[in-house]
Amino acid sequence: MDYSKLVEVYENLEATPKKLEKADIVSEFLKKLEDEEIIIALPLLEGKIYHESEEMEVGIAGKLIISTLQKLGFSKEEIHEALKETGDLGLTAEKLSAKKRQMSLFKQKLSIQKVYGSMRELATHEGKNSQLRKQNILLELINFAEPNEAKYITRAVLEELRLGIAEGILRDAIAKAYGVSPATVERAYSLKTDFSKVALIAKNKGAAGLVDVELEFGKPIKVMLAEKSESLKKALEDAIEPAVEIKYDGLRMLIQKKGDKIWIFTRRLENVTKQFPDIAEICRKNILADEAIVDGETIGIKDGRPAPFQELSKRIHRKYHIKGLSKEIPAQVNLFDCLLADKKSLLDEHFSKRRAALEKIIKVERGKLELAKQIQTKDLEEAEEFYQKALLEGHEGVMVKSLNKPYQPGKRVGNMYKVKPEKETLDVVITGANWGEGRRANWLATFLLSIRDEETGELMEIGKMGTGLTDEQFKEATEILTPLIEFEKDNAVKIKPKIVIEVGYQDIQRSPNYASGFALRFPRLIRFRDDKSIDDVDTLERLKALFKRGA
Repeated sequence: MDYSKLVEVYENLEATPKKLEKADIVSEFLKKLEDEEIIIALPLLEGKIYHESEEMEVGIAGKLIISTLQKLGFSKEEIHEALKETGDLGLTAEKLSAKKRQMSLFKQKLSIQKVYGSMRELATHEGKNSQLRKQNILLELINFAEPNEAKYITRAVLEELRLGIAEGILRDAIAKAYGVSPATVERAYSLKTDFSKVALIAKNKGAAGLVDVELEFGKPIKVMLAEKSESLKKALEDAIEPAVEIKYDGLRMLIQKKGDKIWIFTRRLENVTKQFPDIAEICRKNILADEAIVDGETIGIKDGRPAPFQELSKRIHRKYHIKGLSKEIPAQVNLFDCLLADKKSLLDEHFSKRRAALEKIIKVERGKLELAKQIQTKDLEEAEEFYQKALLEGHEGVMVKSLNKPYQPGKRVGNMYKVKPEKETLDVVITGANWGEGRRANWLATFLLSIRDEETGELMEIGKMGTGLTDEQFKEATEILTPLIEFEKDNAVKIKPKIVIEVGYQDIQRSPNYASGFALRFPRLIRFRDDKSIDDVDTLERLKALFKRGA
């Protein structure tokens, strides 16, 4: 299939803000695709060149796009002038491609296979001369591209398609294209976490095939999520047959065992088995079932107490000296759910049965592999005592779970509630920044914060954060964000939206200055959330709810 056909879809999607229209556009497109085209076209629609569990990143920054455009015959001045005018590297590539000076000796149409294959190749080049090899791939693509194709190729490799294609839109599009229910598509996606595979099943096997989708070893799933509760009393009232557990402030892990093979996935669907060899060995030894899939939270331990999450998160992206770091920051796994035991899926079983199955297959090793501490009670006084003890031990709070509810992958449902003592916080993504002045001249010192529109997936600004950080935090933030700078204008920079942080704030107020229509007053950094992706940041809907109740 010609890439131009996909670009037509991109343009139609970009032209409408309406969720239903977007779903219709994708649905009509899907109906025309052969199986092998679905495998390529859906990731390109999502802007996902690699699945999260593949442990590969395209890794293209704005500077490489600019140097590629220079190779096409444009001066730095011309490129920056166009960038000032458009404020977007994709639009800049489109504008400059329209008056391209350096033409190839022959012209060929780009296919989706060629574009997708070249984009995936970008991540395979590392080490000496890797930037040059990546540039040559980009140069070939942009040189052969029509101006509008150059725009979307540029945005795709920067992982910023911005088409407003949220998971719900793809779910509805697949359902409509193949005559199945959205709920069936959603459940299958929660277990497959790959829309192209779900679409193939829907196309070739219909609703029955989607219903048959089960847990699969070596593949991550969307874990079940908790709702925030305003108080312990309210959580006990909302939960049916409540169990109260410690809320551990750590890294959510889905751990799979099949024989001697262990896989460890995060809630972001990343495979971190290599980064946690100590946990893999502990689980290999202490999960007694030959086949099992368990869910839990891993915390770092320092001086006998839970370490701040940031300490443990250092291990997530570490490639070298892993053994040394595992000794420096020992980890403790606290398991709280069991999704599969001895070849039997437990997803549809009540939590009470899943917990019983977990207790049966786990050999506790104190300080290394434990079961989440739990009491079963409706009594507020007893629950409060448990809650206060958890806080004294250095934990984040408690979870209140309904014992008679199934495991619902990917959903934030009323099956469990989290209760924490502090004022409400927000998970936001950094989308821009400003260089500091004076002694902070070499640091990024003000950060533009954004949340997500749940309907479209679009990121919307909610204010800037520039106070409450230590010099060490300014330095750390600059080191993390500098490689993600897409372009600069005066002292402002545009940041690729990848870094999620948790912020506190004084209050929320209406503001016409930001796309969300709201602004955080005096936002302050609480911590970097390496365990969360931009799909996990808080939504405009939640922001409005917090504003309404003055939280």
